[in-house]
Amino acid sequence: MDLPKIKTLIDFVGRTNVTELTVAEKKVTVRIFRTVGQAATSVDTNSAEGEIAGPASPADGASSPVGASSTFTVKAPVFGVLHRSPAPGQQPFVNAGDRVEEGQTLFIIEAMKVFNTIAAPHAGRIAYLTDVDGGEVETGDVLAEIV
Repeated sequence: MDLPKIKTLIDFVGRTNVTELTVAEKKVTVRIFRTVGQAATSVDTNSAEGEIAGPASPADGASSPVGASSTFTVKAPVFGVLHRSPAPGQQPFVNAGDRVEEGQTLFIIEAMKVFNTIAAPHAGRIAYLTDVDGGEVETGDVLAEIV
């Protein structure tokens, strides 16, 4: 995998609500993950070339202006299959009315065999929760509202 491709993936994670992305190509696996406003990248190869680390650019609308509405909307960052629980038959990550902490996992969206964890952007209570589970969601679909 070439450096421009890796930079594109880092930019993608920085622009979206995706918290983790893993892409494998030939003998190289790139794993990009973000925690509260930062991203780290590691590149694994069979020849053990080492790691690459760097911050991803924050999304333009990632932080809410102070004094804005106290309702935070969680939207699907990518098209894919929405999973409300970590595995079939298990309890969902969250239910309507639950209190959540910033960074807490709300959903997983499966897109092209990549599982993207969707985390709470802010602490609060789940006021609205989509009823989609195991079905497709489009980029920008409202998945939850946190007050």
